[in-house]
Amino acid sequence: MSERITIEELQSYLWESAVLLRTNIDAGAYKQYIFPLLFFKRICDVYDEETVVAIDEYGDDATEFDEDEIHTFIVPKGYHWNDVRAVSENVGVAIVEAFRKIENSNVDKLQGIFGDNSAWTNKNRLPDRLLKDLLEHFSTKTLSIANCPEDELGQGYEYLIKKFADDSGHTAQEFYTNRTVVHLMTEILKPKSGESIYDPTCGSAGMLISAIAYLKDQGEEWRNVAVYGQEINALTSAIGKMNLFLHGVKDFNIVNGDTLASPAFLEHGRLQQFDLILANPPYSIKEWNRAAFESDKYGRNFLGVPPQGRADYAFLQHIIASLKEDTGRCAILFPHGVLFRNEESAMRERLVLSDRVECIIGLGPNLFYNSPMEACIMICRMNKRPERRGQVLFINAINEVERKNAQSYLEDRHIQRIATAYENYCNDIGFAKIATIQDIADNNFSLNIPLYVKPEVNDDEIDTRTIQERYDSWMAYSEMMKLSYGKLNAIFLEVAENNE
Repeated sequence: MSERITIEELQSYLWESAVLLRTNIDAGAYKQYIFPLLFFKRICDVYDEETVVAIDEYGDDATEFDEDEIHTFIVPKGYHWNDVRAVSENVGVAIVEAFRKIENSNVDKLQGIFGDNSAWTNKNRLPDRLLKDLLEHFSTKTLSIANCPEDELGQGYEYLIKKFADDSGHTAQEFYTNRTVVHLMTEILKPKSGESIYDPTCGSAGMLISAIAYLKDQGEEWRNVAVYGQEINALTSAIGKMNLFLHGVKDFNIVNGDTLASPAFLEHGRLQQFDLILANPPYSIKEWNRAAFESDKYGRNFLGVPPQGRADYAFLQHIIASLKEDTGRCAILFPHGVLFRNEESAMRERLVLSDRVECIIGLGPNLFYNSPMEACIMICRMNKRPERRGQVLFINAINEVERKNAQSYLEDRHIQRIATAYENYCNDIGFAKIATIQDIADNNFSLNIPLYVKPEVNDDEIDTRTIQERYDSWMAYSEMMKLSYGKLNAIFLEVAENNE
């Protein structure tokens, strides 16, 4: 069957593959099986397509070419999709063998791409009948580039990632960040053709793909962008690689590993530096090697050493140390606590005084799976425009959110309002406020947004704020009271000394 596949058909086709697994596999594990099979099918269908093109162009001479001259990926003889489809017994073993042979035949590109293969041979979980059903389902469509161009297959893949996130609940945030928030971060940083882009906790590579999509939308050359990512979860890093390939991105380097313990990208013994970094680090993780960070050989503790229970500022320092001095800029998704927690106050002071923070954006609630928490985006830039130096823009965007079918997201109008406020970099009563470093110092270097952006209050209105909003507001006013009492106490002491 060979015909152009619509987006609706593609989405239905992909989700139906997951439905086949429902009686045997937990929702959180769908991705472990569906993504590798989808990628295997795509590789084989494109291989066949490239073979036909080569024969049409070169005739019998096509057989004289080396495999890698006419094929994006090599599919070894006997390990094509059709060979596996023909197997009736020990189907899981046949799938694993095909995966290994393809990885070994494309070692520079596909090493480890299919993830952990051990689960495929568990017949209690994946009996031959179920695997045959999956193979037959995927065989109903031809996933050639002519039938399903890279951008469209990439959209289908992203749809599947989101569906798996919806279904798997608490595991979702490990590999999926709300794409509308990612689009906002990309819109603010504005990737440029020829730049290097990095995500130190890349998950399924959605942020990296968003940066490429931005360039495509702008009509800019995107194939010369160098893409880098590191991800601690082996399966998730494999999903990220597949995601990039299926979106047509070929110049990338995704590494499976622990960014804090063993950063993957080094040059001459130092951290490699990048033009642009997008990141959603795991929030406030407790299991990390704080002792090693105290004497970090890459100098990533220049602000200080974070507490054991919260590694947020460890990721922040890694990101800043990985930025180029001239063009480096980043957007990081953080929990609100990084803006005001007492145990990080000394690091926050050094951060503010370094004049790297350009903007703090407070987001609305329920933008993250299985969590009502609100987050913030911290924008840092190594070389600010002269007129922005010594200043930080605070944007209170908690009301810029839409909720539908139990999901919250940013609409285009929300993204444009926030991005425009950042670009204009000026005061907007109740929404945006420029604070100088001295203003922030006067607030004991707290970056808590309500200290700077005072929402307009109508006493006749019902207070519809969330608990998080009220807590942040209480924290802000509590900090203001402490600062005021401190200043008042200092005045009393000075007056008393002068009267002695």
